[in-house]
Amino acid sequence: QVQLVESGGGLVQPGGSLKLSCAASGSIFSINSMGWFRQAPGKQRELVAHIGNADSTIYADSVKDRFTISRDNAKNMVYLQMNSLKAEDTAVYYCHAVARLHYWGQGTQVTVSS
Repeated sequence: QVQLVESGGGLVQPGGSLKLSCAASGSIFSINSMGWFRQAPGKQRELVAHIGNADSTIYADSVKDRFTISRDNAKNMVYLQMNSLKAEDTAVYYCHAVARLHYWGQGTQVTVSS
């Protein structure tokens, strides 16, 4: 089993930055890749960014060049650096891990508003 705990969400003004963190615990050696999804009110959950064990990355077009995903395997952590935030980035952000099963964190709220 894998447990995921997110942190770093909050309220930020447009153009600002936030860094989300996700700590993985449990059967961490079973994790193949990790990433972030988000869900805004009235919308479906969507992929934001993902990073594989070979450090290959994928980003949603809407966040490419603004967000950066990274991993620290020694600390069992994955991060999402979010820059130039826009109001449309407002959502609950969920950490995600792919092992034998798929695992999800509890979510952290990111609100971009002036």
